[in-house]
Amino acid sequence: MAIKPAVPSLLLLAAMAGQARAADPLPDAIAAPGETVVLGLHAEGAQVYECKAAADGKLAWAFREPIATLLADGKTIGRHYAGPNWELADGSAVVGKAIGSAPGATAADIPWLKLEVASRRGSGVLTPVTTVQRINTHGGNLDGACEKAGEFKSAPYSADYVFLKKG
Repeated sequence: MAIKPAVPSLLLLAAMAGQARAADPLPDAIAAPGETVVLGLHAEGAQVYECKAAADGKLAWAFREPIATLLADGKTIGRHYAGPNWELADGSAVVGKAIGSAPGATAADIPWLKLEVASRRGSGVLTPVTTVQRINTHGGNLDGACEKAGEFKSAPYSADYVFLKKG
C-alpha cells in the first residue's frame, strides 16, 4: 500500500511539534501556561517600514508589515505576512493579535511576542492553534534617518514561531 504524499508531510509536522521548545523560562509577558505546542517553525525574512510623520510632525520609520518564509528542517512550508498572517502549504492559516511583548536580546532585535489567534481559515495543522509566540528574534529593527515620507525600507530578521493550543 502506497503512502499518499501529504501523509509524510503531516507526520513530519507532528514529529516536529515535540521538538519545538522555547528558552526556559519564557518572560511572563509572553508565556502561555496550560497550552501545548502544535508546531514550531523558523522564519527568515524582513520587517518592512514606511517613512511617516510621527505625532510630533517629524518623519520617522513606522512598522508596516513582515514578509517571511516559514521553514521546517530548511524546507519552505509556509509564509508569514501582514495581518499578521501565518499560512502553511496545507491550506491552514491564522491571523494573530499581539497581547504580550518582551525585549529582544539586543537593541537590533525585534521584540518577542505573544499573539492570540483572532481568526483562522482553511483546514490543517494550524486549525487548533489559539496562541502564537515569536521568540529567538534576530535583527528586524531599523536604524537610520527617515528623510522622505512614503519611502520604504526593510530590515532582515529571523525568528522562531511557536504555535500553541489550549490544553
